Amino acid sequence: MLTLTPAAAQAVQALVANTQTDDDTGGLRIAAQEAPDAQPGIRLALVDGPEPADAEIEASGAHVFLEPAVSEVLADKVLDARVDDGRVQFTVLSRSEEDPLSQG
Repeated sequence: MLTLTPAAAQAVQALVANTQTDDDTGGLRIAAQEAPDAQPGIRLALVDGPEPADAEIEASGAHVFLEPAVSEVLADKVLDARVDDGRVQFTVLSRSEEDPLSQG
């Protein structure tokens, strides 16, 4: 299953806390989306809770919900995050690419 680095967990928590998303049940939902060039892509959205079929991941108090279509694709991946000028950039890494500096 997708894992989160500490930086990603902190970023999700901060995004939820700074929006009108439910603090207790809300989180980041990752879903499939077709890109403009007809290539598969993913869409990130802050939501108040998971959809019924979503896989749920909890890491250090952060909630991430995976649409079934992306859950299998991201099963062996790591979600990382960086903050630049107040903007969060999420990156999906293979486990071998995981940045040891983002571990805390």
